Amino acid sequence: MEHWSSSWRHKVVDLIYWRDIKKTGLVFGASLFLLLSMTIFSIVSVIAYLALALLSVTVSFRIYKGVLQAVQKSDDGHPFKGCLETDVTVSEDLIHKYSDVGLGHVNRVLTELRRLFLVQDLVDSLKFSVLMWLLTYVGALFNGLTLLIIALVAVFSIPVVYERHQTQIDHYIGMVSKQVKEVTAKIQAKVPGLKRKPE
Repeated sequence: MEHWSSSWRHKVVDLIYWRDIKKTGLVFGASLFLLLSMTIFSIVSVIAYLALALLSVTVSFRIYKGVLQAVQKSDDGHPFKGCLETDVTVSEDLIHKYSDVGLGHVNRVLTELRRLFLVQDLVDSLKFSVLMWLLTYVGALFNGLTLLIIALVAVFSIPVVYERHQTQIDHYIGMVSKQVKEVTAKIQAKVPGLKRKPE
């Protein structure tokens, strides 16, 4: 099970870093096409059209192979026999494993939200409120699908750009991080009640 999980992670990393250009291009193109389709049509229509397109291909291929077998008088059997015999069921162990992982993440998020909303640490709660305030502007500019499209493009482009220009990017991120820490320290020193309590 652990080997399968590690192998799956490795495949996702290879996909994001464009190790196999054809495979990544296919996944990225199909995902982008699906999201762009959902901006024009409803999700029900998109799923229905995709299902009809897939069925058109498989039914046509099945009829073509049937006619070919009848003409050639061969007994090759069903053209999708290998796929039909493949086990596609999801094991209970896999469901339990990922539901336990998901439950752990949900519990951590709930604990963190309680801490932020009930102002356990004033600085963290203020940072969270600034983030929420910024998200109101993001929400006014973009809808959920547009954000998903931007996220998809970012996932398939940012890692590659970072890999190629890592030194320069790390340098600038370090400079910005240092400036933010200095400004935060100055604000915390001047405003009473903002100093972090020693843990």
